[in-house]
Amino acid sequence: MERKREKKPVPPRGKRWRRVVAGACVSASALAYAGLSGCSTVSYPQSPQFGDDGFQNVRKPRPLGWRETSKLWWDFLVGGKPAGTVPTRSIPVQAVTRVQLDEAPDGTLYRLGHSTVLLKLDGRFWLTDPVFSERASPVQWAGPKRFHAPPITLDELPPLAAVVLSHDHYDHLDRETVRVLAAKTEVFLTPLGVGDRLVRWGVPRDQVRQLDWWDDVELDGVRFTATPSQHFSGRTLFDRNATLWASWVIRADGLRIFFSGDTGYFDGFRTIGERLGPFDLTLLECGAYDRRWQDVHMLPAQTLQAHRDLGGRSLVPIHNSTFDLAFHGWSEPMETLYTLSRQGDVQIVTPTIGQPLTIARPEATEPWWRAE
Repeated sequence: MERKREKKPVPPRGKRWRRVVAGACVSASALAYAGLSGCSTVSYPQSPQFGDDGFQNVRKPRPLGWRETSKLWWDFLVGGKPAGTVPTRSIPVQAVTRVQLDEAPDGTLYRLGHSTVLLKLDGRFWLTDPVFSERASPVQWAGPKRFHAPPITLDELPPLAAVVLSHDHYDHLDRETVRVLAAKTEVFLTPLGVGDRLVRWGVPRDQVRQLDWWDDVELDGVRFTATPSQHFSGRTLFDRNATLWASWVIRADGLRIFFSGDTGYFDGFRTIGERLGPFDLTLLECGAYDRRWQDVHMLPAQTLQAHRDLGGRSLVPIHNSTFDLAFHGWSEPMETLYTLSRQGDVQIVTPTIGQPLTIARPEATEPWWRAE
């Protein structure tokens, strides 16, 4: 008697579709990475940070094994993420106009989303890690989508004295945004290698200044120092650590500001604080973290300790509330850091997106994320 062949269980249609889309996204993204960004073959032997495998950290992060890496991507792409990583209602955004910017006093700061911050210093405007696209991704039909629109459009932004870039990841360096800003920006300040990427994108070389760690430059009375961070770089499958990553110290109008970019917690914060601090205000990463990658993205308690190491007076948490990039709840970074800061008597300032902030003496803010 012929034995009937058992049929394998068929995944529900929705799950099958997610798997097909996930596979397509991975394949398309791999091609897009290589096609859109290109691979850097430039070496930087003059930099102490550059080695046989590209740029490197002072302390090497713990590598993820292939099993852990595979599970991580599977969870990201196929549906292993828990509920709550995306807000269910619109988050508050305060519109910013050109008139308001022109009338704002020096020493005013506007958080525009994720790690994009607009500062008015010495009568001019300076912008960090600008990402204005709909998605932080090599393609605009897939990838992490914004929770909110920017509070001001690229066209409405005033002329910029400089754009300051921390590294080349998609949630910090957006190709289309850079191309638009090139027409209204005098200088792009970048870590080594990132500027070469901008030039390949069409930014005139004379608009680009590339700095190694501890290099500094003064522009119109504002001094910028590229300082160490604990991270990595790469936009393709083939260019990991081909460019440098950095934090930045900004000094102007008697103010000292620290901008972390992306980083894990490391001893470098104490060194930066001793050499260039204390700081009136620290813009510190707090978001898109996970214990599996805490060597390159700080956990909230580490963000608080970094602020103390730097000798900061006020702390503005960034790298949150705009993109879904991890497995924690979307408001968890703000809530956790807010709670820890109250326990540790640290002044945390959490403006809504677009809300003006006085750097020297920031006004008290409310935990706006609780209004959801």
